[in-house]
Amino acid sequence: MEMPKKYHPASVEEGKYKKWVEEGYFKSDAKSEKEPYSIVIPPPNVTGRLHLGHAWDTTLQDIITRMKRMQGYEVLYLPGMDHAGIATQAKVDARLREEGIKAHEIGREKFLEHAWNWKEEYADFIRDQWAKLGLGLDYDKERFTLDAGLSEAVRKVFVDMYNKGLIYRGEYIINWDPKTETALSDIEVIHKEVEGKFYHVKYPLSDGSGHLEIATTRPETMLGDTAIVVHPDDERYKDLIGKTAILPIMERELPIIADEYVDKDFGTGVMKVTPAHDPNDFEIGNRHNLERINVMNTDGSINDLGGPYAGLDRFDCRRQLVEDLKAQDLMIKIESHVHSVGHSERSNAVVEPYLSTQWFVSMDSLAKDTLDNQKTDNRIDFVPLRFEQTFNTWMGNIRDWVISRQLWWGHRIPAWYHNETGEIYVGMEAPLDAENWTQDEDVLDTWFSSALWPFSTMGWPEETDDLKKFFPTNVLVTGYDIIFFWVARMIFSSLEHTGQKPFSDVLLHGLVRDEQNRKMSKSLGNGVDPMDVIEKYGADALRYFLSTGTTPGQDLRYSDEKVESVWNFINKIWNASRFALMNIGPDFKMSDINLEGRKSLADKWILTNLNNTIREVTRLSEKYEFGEVGRLLYNFIWDDFCDWYIEMAKVPMAEGTDEEKHMTRSVLLYTLDKILKMLHPFMPFVTEEIYQTIEGGRTIVTSDWPEADDSHIDESAEKEMALLVEIIKSVRQTRSEVNTPLSKPIDIKIEVKDDARRAAVEANKHYIDRFCNPESLEIASAIEKNDDDKTSVITGATVVLPLSGLIDKAQEIERLSREKERLQGELKRVHGKLNNEKFVANAPENVVQEEREKETKYQAQYDEVAARLESLS
Repeated sequence: MEMPKKYHPASVEEGKYKKWVEEGYFKSDAKSEKEPYSIVIPPPNVTGRLHLGHAWDTTLQDIITRMKRMQGYEVLYLPGMDHAGIATQAKVDARLREEGIKAHEIGREKFLEHAWNWKEEYADFIRDQWAKLGLGLDYDKERFTLDAGLSEAVRKVFVDMYNKGLIYRGEYIINWDPKTETALSDIEVIHKEVEGKFYHVKYPLSDGSGHLEIATTRPETMLGDTAIVVHPDDERYKDLIGKTAILPIMERELPIIADEYVDKDFGTGVMKVTPAHDPNDFEIGNRHNLERINVMNTDGSINDLGGPYAGLDRFDCRRQLVEDLKAQDLMIKIESHVHSVGHSERSNAVVEPYLSTQWFVSMDSLAKDTLDNQKTDNRIDFVPLRFEQTFNTWMGNIRDWVISRQLWWGHRIPAWYHNETGEIYVGMEAPLDAENWTQDEDVLDTWFSSALWPFSTMGWPEETDDLKKFFPTNVLVTGYDIIFFWVARMIFSSLEHTGQKPFSDVLLHGLVRDEQNRKMSKSLGNGVDPMDVIEKYGADALRYFLSTGTTPGQDLRYSDEKVESVWNFINKIWNASRFALMNIGPDFKMSDINLEGRKSLADKWILTNLNNTIREVTRLSEKYEFGEVGRLLYNFIWDDFCDWYIEMAKVPMAEGTDEEKHMTRSVLLYTLDKILKMLHPFMPFVTEEIYQTIEGGRTIVTSDWPEADDSHIDESAEKEMALLVEIIKSVRQTRSEVNTPLSKPIDIKIEVKDDARRAAVEANKHYIDRFCNPESLEIASAIEKNDDDKTSVITGATVVLPLSGLIDKAQEIERLSREKERLQGELKRVHGKLNNEKFVANAPENVVQEEREKETKYQAQYDEVAARLESLS
């Protein structure tokens, strides 16, 4: 039972995870008769290394699964990764460009080889980081969203939904390269700042009462205008809503409509609507059932719907149209305007937003079924509850989901088009006469496959043992920022395809922010690599900080100082454990613990607090209130166990009988054992190290979670010890105030009017002797007090200390007067800064905050010194 003198995270953590995995502690057994508990990891994108948000997310999951494993559940914590479609393709494209390779020149198949190589490389990085964090994952069941099994599930879902009429083809705005005449993904569009023009054009009102001024950077798209839109609350145009205006040159009547998309404070507050040539206009058009007029050919020339400009290149059309508008006195002004314009990565041509046919999921019935389910006993509980309203509101206003993407990396859409007839075939496999068919070039949105994650990872559509045992899963842990992208889609997908909810609870956390409360980003350069934190402070310190630093649903401010304070807490645990084990001795084992027999007040008190803590830690953990759990554990371990019980245990260990020593050893080891088990989900490495020291190498990972034992609850002992602790704190506080060291014996008088309490204090005055060093100690129902006595009233007692034996009164008054004067100066300085409006407005937020904290500190110190001076006077 020997531990190194100092806690070194690196040496403590080294080798433990590898041993846990090799021993199979994290493996799940679908044939087990134990009650199942499952969590699927939100699959990280194979685009790079994990960030602090991932570390927070997975730490919470690991805490839950470690606790459940200790509680006797058959736990599956399923690992996996997401192919991340567009994000990964962008990374691979960038790497190829660095190597002088152009993706479109090597073709789809060669590009996919590079993408798979990228995936393997970054999957290894991610696994290394999971190991560093200590995640109890069942690697035998690791999945990837492009696995063969998951790909089969994706195809089945697509085919089934298509056959049900839930997937259809429709029109949507995409990026189009008129030079190469091909669709582009967002990542193939390079945005450049370009010197352009703002053309202010008159749109005459149909009734001849005037005109509307509309500005555009792309006059040629006017040819496809189908409406004019204003904000519904814009007083300037309220009377025009429902009327019409004339489209210049084309002489087409355009309805004037209202939509909240319009920014009434930008420009004239009037917009033209061209649904076939602008993605925002497309959405407005959908909301108002506007016609989509595509006036452009695939090569960027104007088609027959462009009237007199048919056949002209789009930019030649622009020049001619501008001249015609000037000639008809319809051009109000032309302004220079620098704006961001998309260019094709392939050809450098200006990208055209272009109306194209895409694949959609029809959301009406799926959304209705999902919302109806929330009104049943099968509902999903959101933690915090407020996010359920966010979810319901979004589902209640959801539009059809565009699921096709113009990419190569992803699940290719299982649709084929007949080369001659154009007939569409949708199926799990290619048609038998495949040579007569061409498969759709597009892939599915990455969220389409990740929406199936909770059940596809378990073998669905096959009725596997894992699916039967572990699905639905118990809880999803993720950030509130992807409720719409992922959480909602998993819920309606699972209800539709399995008839079951994907998980019972959704535990939502916020974002990790820096100390100035800014979101971490590359542009700000304020990101923190969790691996750097682990190298400096250890995984246990990072995990405890992340999991206990905030409440569910709230953002978390990262602070090196706070992680360091956890490191100090672990040091406290380490040193307390080492001291306890040294005093327990090498011959005393867990099997020697015997809590029957006579216990001291300290024994009864620590066992009472321990079991109350076990009960509350378990209750709060079940509610995912890990911040409160952390506070409870910290207070119990640091204050009750380390600062009080261990110190009190020194008395019987040094002076007690053999029976008293055995009981003290039993309570020390029993309490330490339970502390380690409660801490283990949060701090797996250090708890394993200490536990193995106690248990001769046995692991804590599969040990039993502690249960509260009511037989060890003694409320009277709790009250009696609380009084003793208050007495000791009061004496120490007064010693501190008057600068009298503990080494100097002093006279102590304690007035306790209640007979039972007084008897308890009398029976345990040896604790007062040890912690207060009295010259004399008087405990009575009434104490005579002198004017010079320092009197402290506490709950149930009054502590009286004669000041004549503590200080030279005149010297103390002089010292406190000097301190008061110094603090007045500090307060004057800080008030001057904070009352300076320029300083508060212009200084960095953290600097202003520091001054406010100084003000609070100095004011508290000043008040204390002033009160002490008054009492001495």
